[in-house]
Amino acid sequence: MGFGEREGGLVPLKPPDGGWGWVVLLGCFVITGFSYAFPKAVSVYFKELMYDFHIGYSDTAWISSIMLAMLYGTGPVSSILVNQFGCRPVMLVGGLLASAGMVLASFSTNIIELYLTAGVVTGLGLALNFQPSLIMLGRYFDKRRPLANGLAAAGSPVFLSALSPLGQFLLETFGWRGGFLIMGGLLLNCCTCGAVMRPLERPGREWSRDRHEVREMLPMGRSEDSRGTKKKSKKAAAAKKHQKLLDFSVFSNRGFVIYTIAKFILVLGLFVPPIMIVNYAKDMGIPDTEAAFLLSIIGFIDIVARPSCGVIAGLKWMRPRVTFFFSVAVLFNGLTDICSATSASYKDLVIFCVFFGVSYGMVGALQFEVLMAIVGSQKFSSAIGLVLLIEAVAVLIGPPSAAGRLVDTFKNYELIFYMAGSEVLFSSLFLALGSYFCLKRGTPKTGGHEDTKVDGEPDPEEEISENHLLKADGSAGANRARSPAGHTDEERVRHSEGEVELKPDRALERDCF
Repeated sequence: MGFGEREGGLVPLKPPDGGWGWVVLLGCFVITGFSYAFPKAVSVYFKELMYDFHIGYSDTAWISSIMLAMLYGTGPVSSILVNQFGCRPVMLVGGLLASAGMVLASFSTNIIELYLTAGVVTGLGLALNFQPSLIMLGRYFDKRRPLANGLAAAGSPVFLSALSPLGQFLLETFGWRGGFLIMGGLLLNCCTCGAVMRPLERPGREWSRDRHEVREMLPMGRSEDSRGTKKKSKKAAAAKKHQKLLDFSVFSNRGFVIYTIAKFILVLGLFVPPIMIVNYAKDMGIPDTEAAFLLSIIGFIDIVARPSCGVIAGLKWMRPRVTFFFSVAVLFNGLTDICSATSASYKDLVIFCVFFGVSYGMVGALQFEVLMAIVGSQKFSSAIGLVLLIEAVAVLIGPPSAAGRLVDTFKNYELIFYMAGSEVLFSSLFLALGSYFCLKRGTPKTGGHEDTKVDGEPDPEEEISENHLLKADGSAGANRARSPAGHTDEERVRHSEGEVELKPDRALERDCF
């Protein structure tokens, strides 16, 4: 179910799995593309920055590192803002920040200013767009959510394939300052994506009006029931008003704890091969252009793998087992790293890139789907913020530092691939075994699209349904809500105009009272 903005007192409705949701999916596709691809795409400007500021490659590489650190590390901040103000306002502000950061970076006179503008400001703006877009995607899609997540995740390889050559063209035509300025303009599209993320509810004042009408129509003998339902509705409203800005109760969910630990271990080794593969090929004597093409192979395969994996994950028999499907994807990725460690030719590396692209795409398509399935849509905004914060630690201590030091010390890339593959394999086994032995068995086979919740925690939807004030006729539309007498809004309007005579529905009265 979708849950709405705090300020409007909005009523939850069933995800439509289509309709305006496809527009939301397109916005999420664009946001995911910018968030993951932009920090990598700015690397085309590094050589010019090194020449202008008289610095080394490691100094310029910190721009991308700071962007990624902000994207992951500010997860809880984004979660708090979303819980306080809603998704759309946060995304609009994030789009403005992302654009302003690159525009200001075009006027930088030293590398420190670039760290603060392109790194911190733009990175924060991307973070304020990324999480809310995923939250809105989970609210608009339920049965088709795996497919939606797979399609949205495909934005990363698509945008990387487009932004890198575009950045090179802008660099050659306008220089790095002009390129940064134009890139800042492109990031304003994040505001457009934020504008389409409209809440999936009808205004709370309509609910209040209908509730008042129901009270007026109740028989005198039902006043006690009316007072009971009124207390329950006040209780639900108070619970919503005091909703936590960052809900740490997700850690009481054993599935979430297992997922978080497995994801931390996974990130330690997942990004090592894409970072090292080009240098690995160059050290084997492969020309630079052919070595760089290896990353393009991974990207092209990734584009196809992500939506395809989303289709498979959405199958009725697969959805209850999506966590184990994710474990298989991670296992596949780890085995690919280990088997490629002894590659001795360009052909071997191409084969590795094909298999790595498939497994990497599967992991990318399933990671947030699994998290949504574990914690449910209500707690997803807090859960994803906490997970990204923990991943930020793994990103900082993993690929750039550990892998780089091992290469410098041993001058051997085989050891790097063995290390990365072992970490990924261990993550897969931990997730699969932890899910099997530590979680409750006997989960109802509902197709895998029911939100899970912590035991003993009240469900706002159950609170609303217990009031028995409205009964939807299946269309989830506000204009079809029925009164306790069994009449729709349309019938009551026609009665007031003298067109029809209303007769009480005794069966519905018995159901309500």
